[in-house]
Amino acid sequence: MRYFYSSFLIMALGLIAGYFLGGVAAIYITFLLIVLEISLSFDNAVVNAKVLETMDPIWQKRFILFGLPLAVFGMRLVFPLAIVSLVTGMGLFETLQVAIDDPERYEAVLKTTETTIFAFGGAFLLMVFLDFFFEERDIKWVTFVEGSKVMEKFSGVANIELITAIMVGITLGHITQDFGIVLAFMYGVLLHSLLGMLDHFLSSDTVKSGVAGFIYLEILDASFSFDGVIGAFALTSNIFIIMIGLGVGAMFVRSITLYFVEHKVLSHFRYLEHGAHYAIGILAVIMLMKITTEISEMVTGTIGIALIAAAFAHSLWENRQANLEH
Repeated sequence: MRYFYSSFLIMALGLIAGYFLGGVAAIYITFLLIVLEISLSFDNAVVNAKVLETMDPIWQKRFILFGLPLAVFGMRLVFPLAIVSLVTGMGLFETLQVAIDDPERYEAVLKTTETTIFAFGGAFLLMVFLDFFFEERDIKWVTFVEGSKVMEKFSGVANIELITAIMVGITLGHITQDFGIVLAFMYGVLLHSLLGMLDHFLSSDTVKSGVAGFIYLEILDASFSFDGVIGAFALTSNIFIIMIGLGVGAMFVRSITLYFVEHKVLSHFRYLEHGAHYAIGILAVIMLMKITTEISEMVTGTIGIALIAAAFAHSLWENRQANLEH
């Protein structure tokens, strides 16, 4: 439980701040936002843990120390403000003033950019999933898919994940007939590929590899966070309540990540990583679908948690079977 002490403390402070911002109703909304963020980002915690396991311990600590303020203030407050600022041509502080004085206008402008962000974030998350899906590995979860002859042949094709993503991008272009969306999608694919290239070149140097991993994790967090920021407006238009609720949720996700790394949870539960990546794959598809279709964030969060729960339960069952055999 020691991993979660700071998260519970921050949650208590956040709920108190929520009370001063809007009374008991604000406390309830803040709590709902915390739950929303955790449900949307639980699979993010699993992937974070997998990446952190390959990083130098000092970079693990830096991710927690510096990554948290970036997650809370950068991705949950400054990032949406910066987007609205770019679209409207207003300064950042002027945009903040609009968000405080005229939250309906701020929300409306933010929502005009959501299709572009969904295309970028969906593409990045799709590449995260495809990298895992086509990777050669001994442990397979959905064996009739991962262990099939067709899958074996596709996995042997060079750059198959890149080819698949480009095909998805072209299809998206035909559906939307919007060059801006296609461009945002391709930027998401390109950024993931560039980070992979950077990690490949710098992997011999633990510090530089730590830098690449840190950037990768922050972009992954950004891809997850925007879905939560947009969904939060269904509950409140107060940007400070949104920042507190989603920020506390991000704090819990960091605590879960630390717990997974310290206790080597992924090595004990063999299918947990699979469940998280399948959840990310579905989230990527949903984000791309949301460009043309309205889908509730609660659906996304529920599917993610259900897949991870199924992977956890299956891992537990396999562990018990192995113990019985010995």
